[in-house]
Amino acid sequence: METSATATAAAMAPLLLRNLITTIFISADKSLYTLSTKFKVLQFIRHLLTSFFLYFLRILPALFPSSLNPPRHTHQRATPKADALFNKSTSAIDSGIGRALSQLLSIVNDIPVSSRKYEVVRSLAEKIVDDNNREGFESLREVNRTVLSAAFERTLRRLENAALAEERGDLGFGFGPLQTEFYYLSKCLKALRYVGDAAWARMAKPRSSEVAAESAGGGSAEKLAAEALWLAQKLAACGYVQEAVWQWASASSLAWLSLMAEPRLQSSLVKLSAFLLKQAKEMSKDSEALEEDRKLRHRQMKMKMLISWLPLLCRGSNGTHAPVLSTWERAELERILEEMIDELDCLEDQEKVLSLWLHHFTYSSLSDWPNLRNCYARWCAASRKRLLLQ
Repeated sequence: METSATATAAAMAPLLLRNLITTIFISADKSLYTLSTKFKVLQFIRHLLTSFFLYFLRILPALFPSSLNPPRHTHQRATPKADALFNKSTSAIDSGIGRALSQLLSIVNDIPVSSRKYEVVRSLAEKIVDDNNREGFESLREVNRTVLSAAFERTLRRLENAALAEERGDLGFGFGPLQTEFYYLSKCLKALRYVGDAAWARMAKPRSSEVAAESAGGGSAEKLAAEALWLAQKLAACGYVQEAVWQWASASSLAWLSLMAEPRLQSSLVKLSAFLLKQAKEMSKDSEALEEDRKLRHRQMKMKMLISWLPLLCRGSNGTHAPVLSTWERAELERILEEMIDELDCLEDQEKVLSLWLHHFTYSSLSDWPNLRNCYARWCAASRKRLLLQ
């Protein structure tokens, strides 16, 4: 138990550091924004700092590969059973029906919702998934699992890139009143941005086809967030929602960007987070039957999901015109969050999550949800009791 708690704490340290730095930057940026409306020089400094901060968010996962980018929980070729699963998944993708579904899901990402072909392509993809599931054969279910999981992962990458691009688009380099005063500096920053993107591409080592597809666009971040929710729901309907839950728990860079995103995008991400948190809670019911190393990974997954996405729930749940979630949905998710925190093995892990919640809950001026006061009181009582026993 002591070893697992130490491993979990080591894995969570970079995530806590990330949230702390992000919160400090957002608070400082609000103050600087007020001053920058009066002084053009401060406006440029704010743009410069924001640009470098966004690059920092993007390269940080490479600095902590073991904790922020854990190896996949599936397709690990360490045993004959895993080898068989890997070969099965490969054959599923390489089949005709697998290639057809993969192509349709890629097109859904690419074309805008306003296109009259969008619903046609999406309905074709849904029909293939539903028919494969209805047939009941394991090979067809494997097609759904493998292709939908790959599509969800691709959509998250494109969503992160789109959110990053939209945030950069707000910087205003080369436009407006700064264009004349800072023309050459703007050119230098664009060159640095190009070099940074190229360096990141080499560090991440994606396939060239994926780089070309992602650079081609893939729609707005809000559209991609809605499609990620749709894919997660399809995975859940097929019985493989754990594929989406694990990927969402590891989407730490996207979680950072979500705190600075536009309210409409935040609303979409809150809906996706709420759905996957519910699914993660359902997964925990079966975790007792797992072997010890998988139990440890499951605990780390819950911890990472809470650390990454709880700040967004505190800051982005109010929506643009109305709350993102209904009163009943809020109460249900509040209960799920409390249960997930209570299920964390050690009081130190609970303290990290509740301390993060308290900070964002207190400093968020737009929302008073989720209110985990009762959970916080239970932790205080348990912590006080442990001190007295010592």
